[in-house]
Amino acid sequence: MNRTLVACGASVLASVFALGGVATLTLAQQLQQSPYAPKVGDPPEVSNMRLVGYSDLQARSSYQPTIHKQGNRYIAYVGHHGGGADAPKPFNPLTRAEESNGTAIIDVTDPANPKYLKHLPGAAGGAEAGGAQMTRVCDGANLAAHDPNKFYLLRTFGGKGHEVWEVTDPANPVKLSFIGGNYQDTHKNWWECETGIAYLVSAVPGWRAKRMTEIYDLKDPSKPVKIRDFGLDGQQPGSTGAVPTDLHGPISMPQINRVYFGYGSSSGGILQIVDREKLLKGPKEPTAANLLYPQIGRMDMSPLTGAHTVFPMLQMPIADFASSGHSTRDMVMIVNEATQNECKPQAREMVWFADITIETHPQIVSNFNVKEASGNFCSRGGRFGAHSSAEDMSPVFYKKLAFITYFNAGVRAVDVRDPFEPKEVGYFIPSITEATDKRCIRGSNPPACKVAIQSNNVETDDRGYIYIVDRANTGLHILEVTGAARAVAGLPPQ
Repeated sequence: MNRTLVACGASVLASVFALGGVATLTLAQQLQQSPYAPKVGDPPEVSNMRLVGYSDLQARSSYQPTIHKQGNRYIAYVGHHGGGADAPKPFNPLTRAEESNGTAIIDVTDPANPKYLKHLPGAAGGAEAGGAQMTRVCDGANLAAHDPNKFYLLRTFGGKGHEVWEVTDPANPVKLSFIGGNYQDTHKNWWECETGIAYLVSAVPGWRAKRMTEIYDLKDPSKPVKIRDFGLDGQQPGSTGAVPTDLHGPISMPQINRVYFGYGSSSGGILQIVDREKLLKGPKEPTAANLLYPQIGRMDMSPLTGAHTVFPMLQMPIADFASSGHSTRDMVMIVNEATQNECKPQAREMVWFADITIETHPQIVSNFNVKEASGNFCSRGGRFGAHSSAEDMSPVFYKKLAFITYFNAGVRAVDVRDPFEPKEVGYFIPSITEATDKRCIRGSNPPACKVAIQSNNVETDDRGYIYIVDRANTGLHILEVTGAARAVAGLPPQ
């Protein structure tokens, strides 16, 4: 509990909004009360998880936490969305200056006492146009063309492009390179530390999709080398007809020669399975034939669901199939994204499990959902529904426990050892604070706003700690599993 909370959002009771034709309302009048809405001072809601440590992240809206071991230290890099209307440039007490949201760098070696080292400002602007929401980190030891004693951060720079920084001394980053400039958007990148290949979610001029893939060789982070552009047929320059859903993000597994792409975070979801060697070494001109050449399998989901995160879980032994054929299965966990506040108007976004054992024919076999009535989540305020999963593949949790953020329902721990029947075994819903920002129903007049937790993204480390960050400025919570959830992971009892 290492930082003093900065009052903002709901605590500013004197804020007013001038609405055309509507009487001026105080923020207190706008905030709609619900018997289920949390209040400052309420304890967290927990099951088989517990809070270990906390940082307020300077009350900045947060997206992606990346945890990286640097020598004997564990460092958390947290990407921030752009600033909000009430605080476009929050105050940084380390520099005593107002700064555009960017990247928080925190020493979490002792998870009970995280130490805030640096805020690295990002692009000016709000929401996804500003900030530096995406982070990935690699060792120089794995990037064969560069210094083995150094560490590197790849981050987005608002919607404008991508940056690489040397973070060997995480309190004093040094910028090395920039990719982009004339973009409309960026988002959820992937960086293969084993090879240096980076898959950058971008909006290259001329492409019909707002988000597609640029592939770069970043073995030498100071000298990016472009390999190719990639996307779905129909997204490329010069194509006609309907434009396929925008890319959300890829996950690459070079050890098995596969890249998994997820398109459409909240609707029109598509899972695409790609031969990595053909992608990197095949013909690069973005013709229809060349874009289809590396594709092995594709699954178009319902228009009501998306594919925010497509997380591979391969070679999973299914105990119930032990006496049958094909008892070991390859799976992809597909996490959708809820995007509407208070469940209006959107189909429930949840988690789907696809059997990709036969890669040319992926098939949905099960799903996981948090029941709305279990916490009256639609009336609490903000978004309710799935958003993102942890992506760390360390043995401590991989293919045993999955961690899924559910916005105002916090983070859920899911037993995935049998992906045909996933089961919730724990959850943690943080307490709101004075810093937690309001969330309003779009188009409501007068504004209908509530203060609610918005657990955004989650990551784990190889020690077994779980890190969740909040979209509504509440900060970073460091957790561990207890009880039945701990037993699923095979961790010793506490």
